[in-house]
Amino acid sequence: MRWHYLHVLALLIAASPAMAQQSGVSLKSTEVAPNIYMLEGVGGFAGGNLGILMGEDGAVLIDDGMQPYFEKISAAIRKQIGSDVDFVVNTHAHGDHVGGNKGMSEAGATIIAHDKLRQRLVDKGITGAQGQMPATKHWLPEVTFSDTVTLHLNGQHVHIFHVASAHTDGDAIVHFPDANVIHSGDIVFNGLFPFIDLDSGGSVAGYLAAQKRVLSLAGADTKIIPGHGPLANKDDVQAAYDMLADACARIEALIRDGKTDDEIMALNPLADYDEDWTWGFITTEKMTRTLIRDIQGN
Repeated sequence: MRWHYLHVLALLIAASPAMAQQSGVSLKSTEVAPNIYMLEGVGGFAGGNLGILMGEDGAVLIDDGMQPYFEKISAAIRKQIGSDVDFVVNTHAHGDHVGGNKGMSEAGATIIAHDKLRQRLVDKGITGAQGQMPATKHWLPEVTFSDTVTLHLNGQHVHIFHVASAHTDGDAIVHFPDANVIHSGDIVFNGLFPFIDLDSGGSVAGYLAAQKRVLSLAGADTKIIPGHGPLANKDDVQAAYDMLADACARIEALIRDGKTDDEIMALNPLADYDEDWTWGFITTEKMTRTLIRDIQGN
């Protein structure tokens, strides 16, 4: 099952009568540096981890969660910053990271993203509570970039840069060098098998290269806000990189030995990673199949 179908399923569940009050979901705020916060869903899945920079120059929000949770997320952000958001940075085009775009834009925020992210929303639409729908004006980023863009706000240099063919083809990483903070988007799933969206331009080699880029910017004290999972540090990203590189090497060796897809799956070469890394969307089986497909170029 492709990832966008899983998103639709999660969104439909979130929008169902049983979930209408969202009674089990709240947002936890963690200050990672002065005036920079991480927001994460607690008690339910509200989307990827958000980042906020606040100050007298305005508020910058990194990603904006799933559409059915927009009101809850928006209220939490207003409580945090005391105003509406001025800028939204989308790290990639998946519905759990751009689902609040329309609401944020209609409230006056300027949305910033990579060129390919905007084009993907134009071509494929947005995943909302009722499934895929066209991405009309307010869903779309108003400012796009091909390589890098830097915001100079609240005493911070907010360096936003593209990493190619990684989680998707339109990924952005957000680096706050003055504060020693990185928001990685889905380049880091902390303590979880990563989702590498091959159907949206992602690749294993690009994903590993993007993680190496994060590692090159991080020091021992760097706070790293992952796309999913708890707040991370450089050691966490190194562990994720080492796991994926090793998993890839195992699959490559079996393919070189002439093993078929079914034979590789029967061998379960990632079994020893299952307990620590598998999760609801990306099981050991799915991780293995992604690596096989990528290495074989299918």
